[in-house]
Amino acid sequence: MEETMKDYEEMLEESYSLMGDGVHDTDSLLAWRKAQELKDSKEIITVTVTGIVKGGVVADFDGIRAFIPVSKLSLERIDDCNPFLGKELEVRVFEANMDEDKLILSAKEILKERQEQSRMKKLSDVKVGQVFHGTVATIKDYGAFIDLEDGMSGLVHISQISHERIKHPGVVLKEGQEVDVKVIDVKDGKISLSIKALLENPEEPSVEEGEVNIPESENIGTSLGDLLKGVKL
Repeated sequence: MEETMKDYEEMLEESYSLMGDGVHDTDSLLAWRKAQELKDSKEIITVTVTGIVKGGVVADFDGIRAFIPVSKLSLERIDDCNPFLGKELEVRVFEANMDEDKLILSAKEILKERQEQSRMKKLSDVKVGQVFHGTVATIKDYGAFIDLEDGMSGLVHISQISHERIKHPGVVLKEGQEVDVKVIDVKDGKISLSIKALLENPEEPSVEEGEVNIPESENIGTSLGDLLKGVKL
């Protein structure tokens, strides 16, 4: 569900004591207009964290108090906002409401976009037939997701786990298990993997089993003379 200013109202109330008095002069009116334009354009701006409040941090935006919720600071869980004090952050305007003196900024969307760009760059280097050593991250009824190197991941469909037919991936795999996998397809930003492609198929006869060995000491002839040899007429 998309977050709105109502989700942060109590947090914003506490941040009010740190900056501003709610009175708008010409400069602040221009700043609010700029904030709205930035929200519409989704342009990235840089602000400096000036305070820590309940549920997030505050920063100054052209003289306007701006609130950055803890959920919008990072892609990771943040339990302590103090390390952000005094730091510059690249953010976008998430919400701008001059009538309520509420300006909310977010860094999370920018970080998410850059993470996806990095993932797609790495994905472009992955080729069919490439072999990776990975770790089973999640097991589903239809297969298992494998964590690969450089933050990438792929899916091993249940049909690609074993040469034998299995009812559930958990019969063969467990979360945390290290496995070797082979890339069998890269499509629509997704990597399809196979474990069985790297395993010997017990149903296929080996080369040794299919060979016919002829002792070197025994010569087998196929000519008529060889066939009649030793026969008394």
